[in-house]
Amino acid sequence: MDLQLTGKTALVTGASRGIGRAIALGLAREGAKIAVAARCVKLLEELAREIVSARGAEPLILEADLYQEGSPEKLAASAEHGLGRVDILVNAAGGSRPYPFEATKEQWAEGILVNFIRLRELSHAVLPGMMRQRWGRIVNITGTSEPRGLNAANSAKAAVHAWAKGLSREMAKHGITINSIQPGRIMSEQIMRFHPTEEDRRRFAQENIPMGRFGEPEELANLAVFLASPRAGYITGTVTPVDGGMSRFAF
Repeated sequence: MDLQLTGKTALVTGASRGIGRAIALGLAREGAKIAVAARCVKLLEELAREIVSARGAEPLILEADLYQEGSPEKLAASAEHGLGRVDILVNAAGGSRPYPFEATKEQWAEGILVNFIRLRELSHAVLPGMMRQRWGRIVNITGTSEPRGLNAANSAKAAVHAWAKGLSREMAKHGITINSIQPGRIMSEQIMRFHPTEEDRRRFAQENIPMGRFGEPEELANLAVFLASPRAGYITGTVTPVDGGMSRFAF
């Protein structure tokens, strides 16, 4: 299937590794011109070389620290300047923040900041351009709705789901879709910290994942790239798990 992404432009945050990197590669392979953003420029440069070697358009590399005040607006402006416009935004930056009950207000504020507030600010910064051209796609990489304990990221991602659903209703009339993807146990550096050995991963998968294994970043990226495409024009406001059947909710 031709996803009709040739000529489209995309900004992908958290693109230096894991899921964000896989999505950036997937979009580039489908013909999109992309800007990749993260704190580690060296890893972005390695990604750029891989994209070019696969005959994709050389990506725009943007160093971005979303902890910094004003960074979302600066990032949006740099992407729009370098690409000409931003058709697609993939919010893949963020990370797990498991905290004990005794965690401080500052710890919780940090977890909410990077996993929700900056994501919202960046999305709102690129939306005016999408509204002007009457077309756009926002894809959020979020998190489980079935937390196993206290985790600021889970709370922040739940906020993303509610915000994205409400915003999707506002933006539909402009030809803009907004969807969220919940990763399950997708192989990444973060997952490797939680499940450091092959034995541990095998045991967890056997006990919790009907598919019996952890997922690969490319398996989630396939859905993200589709949702970012013109082919997915009637899909908006959704929250879709990619977890090998691990989630237990029917809806």
